[in-house]
Amino acid sequence: MLTTTLITAALPILASALPQQHGWPGQNWPGQGWGDNGNNQPYFYKGFDLSSLKIEEDGGAVFKDTSRGNATRPVEDILGDGGMNTVRLRLWVNPKAPYDGGYYESYGLNYTVPLAKRFYDKGYKVESESDDQIYLDYHFSDYWADPSKQAVPVEWPTTVQPLAATLRSYVSSTMQAFAHAGVDLSIVSLGNEIRHGMLWPLGEVDVDIEPAQARVANFTNFATLWAAARNGVRDAVASGVHQPLTMIHIDDGYNLTLQQTWFSSLTATGKVKTSDWDVFGFSFYPFYGTAATLSNLNETLTTLANQYNKPLHVVETDWPDQCSGPTAPELSEPSVPVSVAGQTEWVHDIIDVVKGVPRGLGQGINYWEPAWLNNTGLGSACQDAILFSADWSHYPNVTGYSRDSVNMFKGV
Repeated sequence: MLTTTLITAALPILASALPQQHGWPGQNWPGQGWGDNGNNQPYFYKGFDLSSLKIEEDGGAVFKDTSRGNATRPVEDILGDGGMNTVRLRLWVNPKAPYDGGYYESYGLNYTVPLAKRFYDKGYKVESESDDQIYLDYHFSDYWADPSKQAVPVEWPTTVQPLAATLRSYVSSTMQAFAHAGVDLSIVSLGNEIRHGMLWPLGEVDVDIEPAQARVANFTNFATLWAAARNGVRDAVASGVHQPLTMIHIDDGYNLTLQQTWFSSLTATGKVKTSDWDVFGFSFYPFYGTAATLSNLNETLTTLANQYNKPLHVVETDWPDQCSGPTAPELSEPSVPVSVAGQTEWVHDIIDVVKGVPRGLGQGINYWEPAWLNNTGLGSACQDAILFSADWSHYPNVTGYSRDSVNMFKGV
């Protein structure tokens, strides 16, 4: 997801379809995310993207648990009490200022590894008693990578084969860096919202090109690059790194035509096989088109489950507590209230859809950046979609007070 609107304040922002090992306790379907949850059901990932948390904390933010008399507590403890079992973190290649006035010097390896280690030591790890997880979201850029931009890192090659070799080495070396820090990754997403490809301009794709033969040719460079990233995962595993699930992440999870055309074009290149990725990841936001309905999401997930027989996750979503004014978007499910209660209702509705996917293949959901106190709209035209109320009354210090929606995953 692209964060387009920032609230400026003193706080700075900042090789098979069924892999042979994942190491989950009691697992009986490798690659399908089955864990020892006592009822032989698929492990269900209930996650939050907490990538910006350390930036917030370094800027002086503190978080209060309103269910415990406004006790100051780490965000992950508050959200963990509310049912979180997965932490999603993004990784940029070599972030350097100036980006957005110098806000974004973070999300590089030296930022994300220690943050992952913090959560891992809290129990968000493979083979922990609670089966909590760390999910790494590769952006393959020095900056935000999303459908509107996927810039090649400044210091990387600009021809296909050298770029592919650099990408392969980068994936392997960064996975090894997490392992050397004592962090086993559960999921790695090779690219973030890569509907239009990645590592532009060489890896850019247009899914609307006709005829199909031209579209497949248009995917060839991208497929070469994605396959190189996948081989980087294999290289890391061959070196002794724990084998994670490999994800492909596309936006507009409600758009079945897009998803079917995109994945068929990728595999038609002959460079990426359906066995090369383990899990589908989709963004599903209510702000960017009225077609983003629960019914359309259900159609997409069910159809792809039947076609590919692979697990599917909704890996980015959120819902507003406040959304008004002349620029407010029309939300895709207007029956869901714009409120704290609506945040939980929206997520529960998505979980119902995901868990209803045939053969237990719907296996996860992640809410995007619930604690970003100085970016409360989370890139939308709504005023507030986070799960904490930001109190700036003692500016430049900010305090986040937990809302009831921090418990959206409890009992799910």
